[in-house]
Amino acid sequence: MSRIQELFRRKENTVLNIYCTAGYPQLDSTMAVMKSLQQNGADMIELGMPYSDPLADGPVIQESGAVALQNGMTIRTLFEQLKPMRSDAGIMVPVILMGYLNPVLQYGFERFCADASACGVDGLILPDLPVREFETEYAPIIRRYGLDFIFLITPETSAERIRKIDTLSTGFIYAVSSSSTTGKDKDFSAVESYLHRLQQMQLENPVLVGFGIKDRDTFQSACKYASGAIIGSAYIHALNESREIEKTTKKFMEMVLS
Repeated sequence: MSRIQELFRRKENTVLNIYCTAGYPQLDSTMAVMKSLQQNGADMIELGMPYSDPLADGPVIQESGAVALQNGMTIRTLFEQLKPMRSDAGIMVPVILMGYLNPVLQYGFERFCADASACGVDGLILPDLPVREFETEYAPIIRRYGLDFIFLITPETSAERIRKIDTLSTGFIYAVSSSSTTGKDKDFSAVESYLHRLQQMQLENPVLVGFGIKDRDTFQSACKYASGAIIGSAYIHALNESREIEKTTKKFMEMVLS
């Protein structure tokens, strides 16, 4: 059983996954941010690998990625930073790498999976990896290295495709609250009908809701019909406002969880 699966076995609701950008606000901030998130109540960490063309990301996360790239963050550098994650740094929560296929392919897909697994990474989110290519080419490699793979769905995703994704996913399914980029405000009264429909499908995988989750109210609304939620842009924005990592993270997590 993977760390992600163990988390959902232990905690069926109000799972909080926080997104942070590797190499932001400083190149060497990655581990400090992750440790602070764990210490202040994050159940899971989604670590973004900065890329020059982040199609699904809104302006806040795009800007953090641009800063991280300027800082010198690369996949190779990230893996060097993550090597002590499970030992010296004491990171115990599940860690997911989120990024885009092009830089992963440039690094070498199998090499990427092997290095991620060796660091103690638990899963991958690659939004631009098509389902068919995943099935026919990449799934065996991902499974070989014991990594979970998380697919995204939207309110426009057909029931047939959701069922298909449910059979292929491990860990959880990432339910995008609407077909837009990250960081957009959402009307959760409209989102709830979509989440209720997913709940009625009785999927095999847990569902986490992302895009537009930013505070206690939106987190609780998302958790009514899902196992938890993902917060990204709001946390990155908080770090941008005040780069005192521990103080900012503590205040932000208290705002979401109190």
